[in-house]
Parts: sequence; structure tokens; C-alpha cells
Amino acid sequence: MLKRVFVLFSAVFTLSASTWADVWNIDKPHTSVGFTVRHMVVTKVHGQFKDFDGEIEFDGKNVETGLANITIRMASIDTENQKRDDHLKSADFFDVEKFPMMSFKSKKMIKGEGDNFKITGDLTIKDVTKEVTLDAVFNGTIKDPWGGTRAGFSATGKINRQDFGVKWNQALETGGFLVGDEVTINIETELIKGE
Repeated sequence: MLKRVFVLFSAVFTLSASTWADVWNIDKPHTSVGFTVRHMVVTKVHGQFKDFDGEIEFDGKNVETGLANITIRMASIDTENQKRDDHLKSADFFDVEKFPMMSFKSKKMIKGEGDNFKITGDLTIKDVTKEVTLDAVFNGTIKDPWGGTRAGFSATGKINRQDFGVKWNQALETGGFLVGDEVTINIETELIKGE
């Protein structure tokens, strides 16, 4: 009986805590969703996705109670080279006609030292979902000149593209491959508190 009461109390507390959270919308002009991958072993290519939406729920102070939900339109990939972008959109890589969206849904945020924390969630690419963890920093909140409230976050992490079915490659005569498997994710986001 006591155990049932405890479970009920925990459920009510969790539900109540979520209702205290505010919804913060991504300010797209002041947000970047970027990535880096090794090219021909000796260098790295940088790119970003230009079209995305999302929101984060948290109380403005305690990130460990927050939730993040982000969707990215894969056709918006931009590596500043049209030929390369077209190849990345093709079935060799992201196959954007068949899989137009990528998404990330957080499951937990773990507070670290200072403003550092970790975000663990489900990343879905090409209908393959894997749990990933990002290292993040809460950059604080501020009042903007128009009476709104803004917050900032930075996040980075690494994934293996092979895990998500992004497998195309080409062997090099001198050894190694044209495209690296490890992809570094870099996110800088500014949020606007919803009314």
C-alpha cells in the first residue's frame, strides 16, 4: 500500500513539475545546427542545416527538469558546395525524398558542474532511432529590448553515421576512405520564451 502511495505521489509530482515549465521557442535567425566530418582523411568539411523547428521546456533556471524537441528538414543541408549538397541529399547519403526529416527528442538532462549538463535523447535519421548524449552548456537568460525573455544553449556531440544507415563511401588508393564515419554535431541556439 505504501509503495502504491509513493508511486502515485511521484506521478503527481512529475506531472505538476512539467506544468511549471515554460515553453521556449527556437529563434531561427540566431541559431545554428552544424556538423563536421572528415574528408579524404586529411581535412574536415563543415556544414549546417538551414531549416529547422523546435522548442525546449524548462523553468528558466533548472535545465535538469527540461525537455527538448527538435525537427530538421534534411533538404536544407548546406556545405557551401552545391554538387556536394546534391550528393548528400541523394540516396547515397540522406535520401531526402524518402526521409525528409531528422528529429531529436530528449529523454533526460543531467546537471554537471556550473552551467554544464548532458542531454540524452533519441536521434532519428532515415527512420533509424538511436540514443545519443550531447554535452551542453546553459548560457543563461536575458531580457531583450522588446520586453521578451531569451535563453541560450550550446551543445556538441559525436555520432557514427553508419549507425543511421548513412553508409556510402569510397576507398582511397593511399588508404582510408573519402568520407569519415564520425560526425561531430555543434549546436548554438537562442530561445524566446513563449507567452
